[in-house]
Amino acid sequence: MTTQIPTTSRQTPLELRAQGLSCVRGERRLFAGLNLNLAAGECLHVRGENGVGKTSLLRLLTGLSKPEAGQVLWNGKVISSEPGIFHREVLFLGHRDALKEELTALENLQMYAALDDVKLPLEKALGALARFGLRGRENLPVHCLSAGQKRRVLMARMLTRGALLWILDEPFNALDVEAIAQLEQLIAEHLAAKGMVVLTSHQPVTLPNLKVLDL
Repeated sequence: MTTQIPTTSRQTPLELRAQGLSCVRGERRLFAGLNLNLAAGECLHVRGENGVGKTSLLRLLTGLSKPEAGQVLWNGKVISSEPGIFHREVLFLGHRDALKEELTALENLQMYAALDDVKLPLEKALGALARFGLRGRENLPVHCLSAGQKRRVLMARMLTRGALLWILDEPFNALDVEAIAQLEQLIAEHLAAKGMVVLTSHQPVTLPNLKVLDL
């Protein structure tokens, strides 16, 4: 199973752009005048020490937070102008697992598919979980899974979500060497399908069409 992005959107040139972004948290200015540009098939690795504003930048790019100054554009339009369209095309995974602990791995995938209005046949959901080493654990409550296994459930969500733009905050955390390789392969497949990725990571990243932004 490989990543798939919506056919109708894939036919349109994609561009994520930030212009003159400034971010203030409390009395501290994290960054100012920040510009970036990302096209279809490209990955942006945001680097920097803790506290410099990496997560804050990701939240600005998703529209979850508003910048002190500047704007974020998706295909030439400010993301706040058509938030419904933009959010259907974005998958944001933050530091926390964002999984319902009382639900099973399978039920979590099905729940998010329903919330995202994505058709997810049972066979496809089970196949995604199996790809990331969760065969036989599909019906276990998430609270019974290890931290690494929970991250694998999120990898299955990335595979089945169908979003054009993935924004990932420290996606390699809690993963072993094998799972890191699987995630890098998943991201590479998404880029090859002309998807786009913005991620933070404290470790080196080996991916095609990689750009780097140091905060």
